[in-house]
Amino acid sequence: MSAGPTSSTVQRNGQAATAAELSPLAFAGYAHFTAMQVRGGQVRGLDLHLARLRNASLEMFGKALPDDLVRAHLRAALAAAPADRSLMATVYSPAGEFTVAGPDVGLDVLVTTGPASSGPQGPLSLLTVEHERMLPRIKHVGEIAKTYYLRQAVAEGFDDAAFLDRKGRLSEASIWNLAFFDGDAVVWPEAEMLTGTTMGILQRQLARLGIAQRTQAVTPADLAGLAGVVMNSWTPGIAVSRIGQTPLRDPAPFVALLHRAFEAEPLTSP
Repeated sequence: MSAGPTSSTVQRNGQAATAAELSPLAFAGYAHFTAMQVRGGQVRGLDLHLARLRNASLEMFGKALPDDLVRAHLRAALAAAPADRSLMATVYSPAGEFTVAGPDVGLDVLVTTGPASSGPQGPLSLLTVEHERMLPRIKHVGEIAKTYYLRQAVAEGFDDAAFLDRKGRLSEASIWNLAFFDGDAVVWPEAEMLTGTTMGILQRQLARLGIAQRTQAVTPADLAGLAGVVMNSWTPGIAVSRIGQTPLRDPAPFVALLHRAFEAEPLTSP
């Protein structure tokens, strides 16, 4: 008889993971993942999550798992969990780190679930730090800098950190994408960064709503007069009150717009 849904689950390739299978992964750093919020057993932007896993696998491993197989692993994890969940799907090679995997070595999928989340309430203040992530277009594991700069920011009286690239442009925050609003259009930072799935959902839904959008370089000197938010798989928008020493405009209308656009994205089953 199947046990009822549990508060958290860990599955490897669609089956409950054992300690022996998990122990080599405890501090492994060569893998990539996607994170999503599940509501009623469904998710928004499933196509974006699948594309993220597929493209990252091709770049990191030279091969990718079929979407149907990934979806089957997601369904197996959701069947063992409550209908509202946080879910993370991680793809890795059993060859491990510091090795060259041969062509016959496949890919494994680790799916973990935990309590649903909508992120912090905000507003957040962000310390600016100079940092560029390795392979920023990939959502990969083993990023010590995110936690390091988060803790540095809190020690200096901020809530989190925002990253400046070598050109002085704002790119992203520790675990967030950034977005701004100038009163007429949504402004996405121009820099090397991870294109988040929530960001992708918002871009297509804002387009359907007829909201103007543009991508441009945003530096600290450009912040005056802008409203700002951070977003990730938890939420389409949390207000940002200041970046560095620059206060931002009241973001309440912007936050409401992003939430409206996000909720227009249909929920789908894996």
